[in-house]
Amino acid sequence: METFAEPPRLKRMRVVKTPSPRGVRTAWVSDLHLGTRASNAPAFLEFLRDHEIGTLYIVGDLIDVWQLRRGIYWPQEHNDVIQKILRAARKGTRVIYIPGNHDEFVSRFCGLYGNIAIQKHDVHTTADRRRILVIHGHELDTVVQNVRWLAFAGDVGYQFLLSLNPAINFVRRRFGREYWSLSAYAKKRVKDAVSFIGEFEKAVVRYAESYRVDAVLCGHIHSPAMREIGGVTYYNCGDWVETCSALVENYDGTIELVNYQPTAQVPSQQRSTVAPAALPV
Repeated sequence: METFAEPPRLKRMRVVKTPSPRGVRTAWVSDLHLGTRASNAPAFLEFLRDHEIGTLYIVGDLIDVWQLRRGIYWPQEHNDVIQKILRAARKGTRVIYIPGNHDEFVSRFCGLYGNIAIQKHDVHTTADRRRILVIHGHELDTVVQNVRWLAFAGDVGYQFLLSLNPAINFVRRRFGREYWSLSAYAKKRVKDAVSFIGEFEKAVVRYAESYRVDAVLCGHIHSPAMREIGGVTYYNCGDWVETCSALVENYDGTIELVNYQPTAQVPSQQRSTVAPAALPV
């Protein structure tokens, strides 16, 4: 395991295959987008196999209802994800599901269902007594909230770029090149991408101030991050479409960002830390 220097309590790690699951106090995952061909369900299943989790936060967009309305796509691996989460809950893992914009319908069913809670947000207390506000993040996305047709149009374009990735990477593999994402590259090249993400992060931190918390954690923009902004720690657990990332809390309260390479493109043992900037979908 390779550990990179970060500010106090913030660690970024390179995942290494272990013979037995690693126990973690808490894990946060977001944006699996089950129901789409772009979802890296195999990588997520591997993450679940590699970790014994005390509390699992699903920070929105577990299922992509927007895409399912256009056409049904639901392979066995997507069933396996749901079954694995339910099995973990039966065995004692506390599951907290915070709906996002792609699975917003789930918010109608807020409540406690055995070991699974559905709620619009949560305040998590770490082992070292820090308070973290957990939200999906679409609440602060002005495009999603105010220009919904543009959000839908952007999602269609994003799905088209994702659909080109397999063909591009088939050719790249023939020439011995590593996995490369056209959709991530295109979003990086958008003129306002970096400034958008920066403004989004600041808006999330400002929103969190009213909750009197030490940190805020979200998903939505598919851009994993851990940084200090104005005295508040900002976390983003990324996605399982391109970055295949999650945040995990150890039993001493330290939080790490872990990344899995898409298993459909590279062997499962080849994993690395990646965090490309991205726009929300």
